[in-house]
Amino acid sequence: MIDFWKNTIWQQCGASIDMLENAIVACPDELWDQDSKFWYIAYHTLFFLDYHSAIDAANFHPPEPFTLSEMDPSGLMPDRTYTKAELLTYLQHGRSKCRKVTDQLTDESAQIFVANSYKKDYSIAEILLNTVRHVQHHTAQLNLLLRQNGYEAPGWVSRAKSN
Repeated sequence: MIDFWKNTIWQQCGASIDMLENAIVACPDELWDQDSKFWYIAYHTLFFLDYHSAIDAANFHPPEPFTLSEMDPSGLMPDRTYTKAELLTYLQHGRSKCRKVTDQLTDESAQIFVANSYKKDYSIAEILLNTVRHVQHHTAQLNLLLRQNGYEAPGWVSRAKSN
């Protein structure tokens, strides 16, 4: 895969992750665990960033202290509220993992199809693009929660801040 496309995919994946990070950082403590469950939307987003960046999904397990509760079909919530610091650490883990996948893309690997109950039947390239959309979707929800509760939401990020 030519470097131009790998860089383009990373710049947009990274920008969506940067926007998520900005929303998490902007969340005041009093909103973190209100009925809106700001923390949970952030966690859900980070969990699937991590999962979708795992090429071997069958052996996926998130880092401690996180669990596979997000995959429970009954909608099982995590057993506790994760802190902002824990989620920002998880964000760095997801950013690094996503970056590694994009850096290792080749014309051949981008076209490998992964089929399971969560990744459907997508190519690795499509999983990365879907991840951008998923992260951006939930980041918009977090920004809306900030605004609805009288706080300023962070601005748009056009390209990844870090390579």
